[in-house]
Amino acid sequence: MTPYKHIVQYYETDKMGITHHSNYIRWMEEARIDFLKQLGWGYEKLEEEGIFSPVTAIDCKYKANTTFPDEISITVSVSAFQGAILKLQYVMTNQNGQIVFEGHSEHCFLNAQGRIIRMNRAYPEFSKLLSSLITTEQ
Repeated sequence: MTPYKHIVQYYETDKMGITHHSNYIRWMEEARIDFLKQLGWGYEKLEEEGIFSPVTAIDCKYKANTTFPDEISITVSVSAFQGAILKLQYVMTNQNGQIVFEGHSEHCFLNAQGRIIRMNRAYPEFSKLLSSLITTEQ
């Protein structure tokens, strides 16, 4: 998978010129959307299929500051998948290769009625793809 690239914008920084912590959560979402698109299961396709994937948990570790106009490379990987719950890992590095952030997001899969979808039964091809991408690095 190709890492997602984000250029820190001036408006994303605080009075000290450092990226505000809340922006990393948004960058996780940008990278997740790109990751799923690269897999051939972009949000448009998921929603057309009647699949919704809300965030159920977020875990963040800030390792170093970023500032305008740093280029942040975001690698997304599947750390766990149990058919209805997907856990993704994010590693963000700056243009010098320094890790600036590590985090996880957890998601469930719901249908249009808000009921849990067991992806291995309802969408076995997508389920197999996600399972094949599970990494053991944490």
